[in-house]
Amino acid sequence: MNSTSHRSAKAAALLLTLACLGKCELVMAQVPSPSSTFQLKVKAMPAHAAGTFEVKLLPQPLADAESGLGRMSIDKVFSGDLQGTSKGEMLAGGTAVKGSAGYVAIERVTGTLHGHPGSFMLQHLGTMNRGAPSLTVLVIPDSGTGELTGLSGTLNIDITGGKHLYSMDYELPAKP
Repeated sequence: MNSTSHRSAKAAALLLTLACLGKCELVMAQVPSPSSTFQLKVKAMPAHAAGTFEVKLLPQPLADAESGLGRMSIDKVFSGDLQGTSKGEMLAGGTAVKGSAGYVAIERVTGTLHGHPGSFMLQHLGTMNRGAPSLTVLVIPDSGTGELTGLSGTLNIDITGGKHLYSMDYELPAKP
C-alpha cells in the first residue's frame, strides 16, 4: 500500500469512528475506494442550561374590553447559564370553573446562552385544568440570531418558594 492509500485508509477509519460515536454523519456519493471523497456533517449536540429569572407582568389594554380576556406585558431578567432579558406579551382567559384557565405568550430573549450571544423567541402555551397545570414553552423555529442562529429547544419553568427557576434543553447547529 502506498503512502497516499495509507493516509486515505486512516482518514476513512477516523470518519467511520466519528460516525459510529454519533458525533457526525458520514455522507458518501459512492462505495469507498482509495480515491473516494467523504463529506462529514457534524451533528448538533444537545445541551442543558439552568438558572433563575425575575419577571414583571403589567396589565395592558385589550382591543375588546368585553372579551373576558386579560393581556399583560412581560419583562424578564435571566441569570445563570442564560444571561439576558426578555420582553413579550401574554394573553390569558379564565373560566367560571375554579382552577381552569389558559394563556399564550411570546417573548423575545436577548443575551448570551452558555457564552453564545444573540436573541431568540419563546412561545408559551399554558393550561390549568381544574387545578392541574400544564405548560409548554418552545423556542420558535428559525428565531435565533447571532451565535444562536439555528437554536431549537424547550424551556421548563418551576416556581419554588416564590423563586422562578428555568431549565432549558436545547441544540445549536455545530459549526463546520
